[in-house]
Amino acid sequence: MAKSCFQVNIGAFDQFIKDVNNDPEKGKVTFKTTTEWQGGAVSKTTARDFVLHTDEPASLGGTDSAADPVELLLASIATCFSIGFVTQAAKRGIDFSDVIIETEGDLDLRGYFGLDKSIRPGYTNIRYKVKVKSDASIEQLEELRQLAHELSPMIETVVDGVDITGSVEKI
Repeated sequence: MAKSCFQVNIGAFDQFIKDVNNDPEKGKVTFKTTTEWQGGAVSKTTARDFVLHTDEPASLGGTDSAADPVELLLASIATCFSIGFVTQAAKRGIDFSDVIIETEGDLDLRGYFGLDKSIRPGYTNIRYKVKVKSDASIEQLEELRQLAHELSPMIETVVDGVDITGSVEKI
């Protein structure tokens, strides 16, 4: 089947928006994952019925058997953006035959290694480029990019931050 923005179920999407507008409590959701250490630097995460594996490159002590967690963050940003980009296009009657999002981020590993406390252990910069095959104008595509960027839960979380708390218990 050829790819199309119109494969997004806009009817279900719009109905859910109406439901949340009528009952704001329906818009408050909690997502959950469970991560189990598999040994070495390998972990397995379950999200609903889906499984993701992570590992570190060999240079960071892993076996390079799966994506690194910082790569998964880039993937989370790009896939969240992609969903919003395609959904907003479909709502406006714009179609694409292909969308490719290249995402990259810069890390100074001295922060992660604890070698320099003045260097943060996380990304210092994240960039993405959207490549689109479409009859839409570049102005329409840029408008969609800006809207998808503005409405992306992942981009907003990374840009504006969120409180993260933790605890530990013995099992």
